[in-house]
Amino acid sequence: MKVLIVDDHPIVISGLKALLESEPGIEVASAMTVASAQALAAADPPDVAVVDVNLPGLSGFELARRMLAANPAAAIVMFSMNDDPVFVAQAMEIGAKGYVSKNDNPVHMLHAITAVAGGGFAWPPGSAEKIAYLGQSGAGLGANGLSLRDKEILRLLAKGKSLSEIADLVGLSYKTIAMTCAGLRTKLHARTQMELVRIALERKLV
Repeated sequence: MKVLIVDDHPIVISGLKALLESEPGIEVASAMTVASAQALAAADPPDVAVVDVNLPGLSGFELARRMLAANPAAAIVMFSMNDDPVFVAQAMEIGAKGYVSKNDNPVHMLHAITAVAGGGFAWPPGSAEKIAYLGQSGAGLGANGLSLRDKEILRLLAKGKSLSEIADLVGLSYKTIAMTCAGLRTKLHARTQMELVRIALERKLV
């Protein structure tokens, strides 16, 4: 089984690599950037890709979306310090097959990879109930009708990126990004771009 680890922290990569390669039949490749991850996945598609949510530049969610666009059969496990059900819901939305918190026992990652490689899923216990509650309560990502692209643009704004930088990162025109931001201000009832970022952070949309 070939596993691709995408994380920008060498220590995390080393730890996961040691864990996985201790199991017979697992080969591990790694990437620290979105560009290198896309290149590796295209050249030698892994059986499972473990993708960190918080990558520099584009988020892991956007990388996963692109990997799935290139290969709809890709099996992806999202990996994050954040175990908020909102993030799990976003992983489900983009088509990932699992989600593991970096706070979990490392064995959970091994179990998740094995399950996903076998065509199954690996979601945190109780996540379905928590996500259902988010939908019923009007909280979380789906409450404001935000698309995955909306959320990615919000995340980049929160990281201090300009509209021109965001356009380059997500591969869209400046005009499209500006129009999207205007729409986001309307959806989130924000008067300025700074207020838009504040609201997004307060509501844990990024």
